[in-house]
Amino acid sequence: MTFVDDLLWRGLIQDSTDLVELRKKLDGGSITFYVGFDPTAASLHVGHLMQVCTARRLQLAGHRPLLLVGGATGQIGDPRESSERSLNPPEVVEGWVQRIRTQLSPFVTYDGDNAATLVNNLDWTGPMSVVDFLRDVGKHFPVNKMLARDVVRNRLESGISFTEFSYQLLQSNDFYQLHVQHGCELQFGGSDQWGNITAGVDFVRRRGAGPVNAFVTPLVLKSDGTKFGKTEGGAVWLDPSMTTPYSFYQFWINSDDRDVNQYLRYFSFKSREELEELEKATAERPQARLAQRALAEELTALVHGPEEARQAIAASQALFGRGSLDELSADTLRAALSEAGLHGVRGELPTVGVLLKDAGLVASANEARRTITEGGAYLNNERITDGEAEIPTSALLHGRFLVLRRGKRTFAGVELLP
Repeated sequence: MTFVDDLLWRGLIQDSTDLVELRKKLDGGSITFYVGFDPTAASLHVGHLMQVCTARRLQLAGHRPLLLVGGATGQIGDPRESSERSLNPPEVVEGWVQRIRTQLSPFVTYDGDNAATLVNNLDWTGPMSVVDFLRDVGKHFPVNKMLARDVVRNRLESGISFTEFSYQLLQSNDFYQLHVQHGCELQFGGSDQWGNITAGVDFVRRRGAGPVNAFVTPLVLKSDGTKFGKTEGGAVWLDPSMTTPYSFYQFWINSDDRDVNQYLRYFSFKSREELEELEKATAERPQARLAQRALAEELTALVHGPEEARQAIAASQALFGRGSLDELSADTLRAALSEAGLHGVRGELPTVGVLLKDAGLVASANEARRTITEGGAYLNNERITDGEAEIPTSALLHGRFLVLRRGKRTFAGVELLP
């Protein structure tokens, strides 16, 4: 199976400018490609993983990545269906550029014959005068074609600024500049960028350069209709200070059975044979959630490192009594307990019965006593037999945490506050 055949099997090519030519390029030797990321927040999120992992996949196949962080386009904003974007101050965007550059580092290598290069479109867009932009770029774009773009057409009645209208020109010029400066022959992105990307291919041709090629990956959607990458707490970020490694792991471990096999094809670097074997094993034992575990472990290790992945796995097991709580770091333990519900206590610790109620595991003191009597209450994975007993400070994990559990799967945390 060729590399392009593998991309097609994984569902990673939704549309391409010329599939025959794409095969010649990607299966015929090493080429330079680019994919862009606009800094519209302080971190990339899991919605960006499709492009990040595809870039890694292309590099592993011998191709050279140009990872573009949009210091210029990030200040403009691609038009949205609903309304005009709020423009962020340049200094804020520049700070985000630096953070995103760091986040991209684990996915590619910057060494070897096909070493990745980080580029910023502000480097060539910033020095360009208005006259240069209008003559060298704007001259090549028929307005009627730009108006035909769905997102622009849908905004005509409510209004769209020239700023957002011109975004397509800036992105197209990026492809031309990277082709001239770095020999870039291919751009890819999400399917929502198809209009911008094909405009760039056409612009390179109009400038007398090329030929160049492009393809787009599908948008990732959930089977239940909700948006991929969103949880009740908001977006799932790649920055560990915004989404903890434990929460990141839990996002993938909770993947719907209807979605997980496709997620594995999109994001995993296991071979087709390995994935088909995993799909079969998951179908035979769905309750074991083998696919979800494989996906969560691989992506957490890729984004946050093997040790954080090990901690997340250990926490998932230990909190339900299948491992040692003592092995968990303070950060991992707090992240896990915060997700379940973390009750803060100042001063002396109350009895276990009181804590069960205060932490929300039971509704009343009577229910706490009944749960303890029936053997269904646990403190740090040890069954509680006396709800009125005092809790020694030696029981505190890392000197400040307790793990309470009711039954097999319902747990909450307690934190002793200063």
